[in-house]
Amino acid sequence: MQFSIWHWAIVLLLVGVPVFFAVRSASKSSQNPAGLVGFGGWLMLLAIGQVLSPLRTLADLGNSAEGYQQLMTLPNGPLAVYGEVGLNLAFLVLQLVVLVSMLRRSHRFPQLFLWQWFAIPLAFILDTAWISTVLGVPVNKVLAGDALITPLASFVFTGVWAAYVYRSVRVRNTFTRTSALGEIASAS
Repeated sequence: MQFSIWHWAIVLLLVGVPVFFAVRSASKSSQNPAGLVGFGGWLMLLAIGQVLSPLRTLADLGNSAEGYQQLMTLPNGPLAVYGEVGLNLAFLVLQLVVLVSMLRRSHRFPQLFLWQWFAIPLAFILDTAWISTVLGVPVNKVLAGDALITPLASFVFTGVWAAYVYRSVRVRNTFTRTSALGEIASAS
């Protein structure tokens, strides 16, 4: 599938405009910074995306089932499939940990979100190396077609949100809980 200049213009418009306004509003100082707390504004969009991200990973696994069945018939195919599924499940666990920390308003959420962002290219590189090594296929064959577009777009898009997480006053004011034990001890 070839992308024309118009496809890229549409992508830039659909992604670039909201990103521009997100970064611009995150950098503006508020009249009442203490009032920016909780899931609202741009943080609500991030929260929705974080809730949907594990579902997307599961959907990707489900969509790969037919390809996995074809790989199982190849020499070392089962090993390739189990490794890739294991890697995807590990990434899914990371997404769930980030989601739970977000829902609990943990002070660790920004750092975990950053780790999740770094895990996108890491998982892609490990997966590509794994499949190439186990099946004895050159990397350029593993990366045939548009295999690089989705992870690259995901990395860039999540990177914009990572920048928002570290610049936003609302994020700083919302993710303040240290732990359940710390809250119990301070209440008594």
